Amino acid sequence: MSGEGKYDKSPKRMADNRARKKARSLLERAGKAKRGDGKDVDHKNGNPRDNSPKNLRSVGRAANRSIKRNKKAGKA
Repeated sequence: MSGEGKYDKSPKRMADNRARKKARSLLERAGKAKRGDGKDVDHKNGNPRDNSPKNLRSVGRAANRSIKRNKKAGKA
């Protein structure tokens, strides 16, 4: 299963993906994350396009992926 479909190539999804990659790069340059460290970049407010330094943190994959997300409420 490649995971690439019509939905994945929508302009909004592609912009969100670029923003997430940029966030990772910003944390790596700041020395808060390393390539292959097994951690994810967490956007505290749940908005992948908000790459302000106050909004980014490096957390373990399991912790980041267990955060409840809700479109109405943002992150719990």
